[in-house]
Amino acid sequence: MVLQRVIGCLTLAAALAGCASWPSAEREAQRRADYEAAAGPSQRSFRFFGNLWSWEPLGKDLLVVYTRPNEAWLLTTGGCINLEYTNAIGLTSNLHEVSVGFDKVLTGRRDFPCTITGIRPVNVKQLKASQAERRTIEEKPREAAPAAGG
Repeated sequence: MVLQRVIGCLTLAAALAGCASWPSAEREAQRRADYEAAAGPSQRSFRFFGNLWSWEPLGKDLLVVYTRPNEAWLLTTGGCINLEYTNAIGLTSNLHEVSVGFDKVLTGRRDFPCTITGIRPVNVKQLKASQAERRTIEEKPREAAPAAGG
């Protein structure tokens, strides 16, 4: 009897955890689609002076890095260990250039570096515009307040 209750509670907890992660997975898929839609054609390399403005993992094999507030690059990798969970990343470069097939994404001391297999420039203005279009505010007129003293 006690074992059945424990199994029932664990099953319920697992089901609730699965439901809770669904919106997050949906948001991640949407962000990935937004970046891929705003990304230009593949290129061999980009200039990099050692400072990342920000970055965001879009799965194990896709990462966006901002080298400036309005300059972003969509990097494809062969799959990085812990990319979605790491607190910091690094990029290798040679003479201020990050190149496909040569440079890597670093995710931690113990993790194997991920080779960059694709580089695409991101049109940040287009990305922001598409995200703003999706943010709609539902407006409804307020109901008239009842007359005072009536």
